[in-house]
Amino acid sequence: MPKKISQPAAADAAEAAEAFALRSLQTAHAANPRYAASNDELLALYEQMLLIRRFEERAGQLYGLGLIGGFCHLYIGQEAVAVGLQSALDPARDSVITGYRDHGHMLAYGIDPKVIMAELTGRAAGISHGKGGSMHMFSIDHRFYGGHGIVGAQVSLGTGLAFAHKYREDGGVCVAYFGDGAANQGQVYESFNMASLWKLPIIFVIENNQYAMGTAVKRSSAETHFYRRGTAFRIPGMDVNGMDVLEVRQGAQLALDHVRGGNGPVLMELNTYRYRGHSMSDPAKYRSREEVQDVREHRDPIDHAKVELLERGIAEERLKEMEKQIRATVAAAADFAENSPEPELTELYTDVLVESY
Repeated sequence: MPKKISQPAAADAAEAAEAFALRSLQTAHAANPRYAASNDELLALYEQMLLIRRFEERAGQLYGLGLIGGFCHLYIGQEAVAVGLQSALDPARDSVITGYRDHGHMLAYGIDPKVIMAELTGRAAGISHGKGGSMHMFSIDHRFYGGHGIVGAQVSLGTGLAFAHKYREDGGVCVAYFGDGAANQGQVYESFNMASLWKLPIIFVIENNQYAMGTAVKRSSAETHFYRRGTAFRIPGMDVNGMDVLEVRQGAQLALDHVRGGNGPVLMELNTYRYRGHSMSDPAKYRSREEVQDVREHRDPIDHAKVELLERGIAEERLKEMEKQIRATVAAAADFAENSPEPELTELYTDVLVESY
């Protein structure tokens, strides 16, 4: 006769199994943290990150010249997050939504730098016809649904996109990016609850750049390990080094396999760092120059990828030529934007309502 398990023991076993399931992705990631990229794959990732860096540097210059108005939030330092994650996605079926620091995500998705720069400068040739600007990029063709200025709102909208994927049974996964500051919003947890309850195909990505709008994580959050935030909603979490593009790529694949398997959402915390202030108007006096310089010297995602390429035997001249071509691409995008016309006044009345009422 098999030994009968008491009710308390059975409950303890079930609880242990559930706890293991919530930790399983983190355990798997820790065991094999980096993607085994070929030389060509790593070169492509390096090129994308370098394009974002040079593009954002030029955008900062144009802002200083008054050619970009309003708010402008640069992605400098965080390039490995968007590039590593979006290189794992299937652009034919997956969707992406993010907050207002969105230029890098657009570039990582392969969208033409010219139309992005034109949007930043408010020109008719921009991807949102010059009406969205820096904070409200959008591309239905690329399944990129913003660019949202209301902090945390993109998490709720991403949950809706994930519901659409499940309803249509199209096999798609939604990636919803938000920051460490937005992670404390109530609507985030409402979205966690719904996504877990309905086992929606969504990856919640916290881009933890350490300072939100200007307050250090340890001063604003009781739980600073953000990947644990989904535990109460039975959402497994992953803690990923957002300054290593190959670690991000590997983490993304683990998360995608889990979600595509019908297991519901995953929460990924990408620990990264922004070199500039929250926006172009932020002097970032809440941290020291020495801190920023230390990250640049020891953790920069682009420099680390370059060193690895050189160690693999990639010729430095090849990387210099790539840099030269990227600078030319960014210069051409800036020239295109500066020489493009502004939208006609009639554009004020387009794309306001989906239907007539």
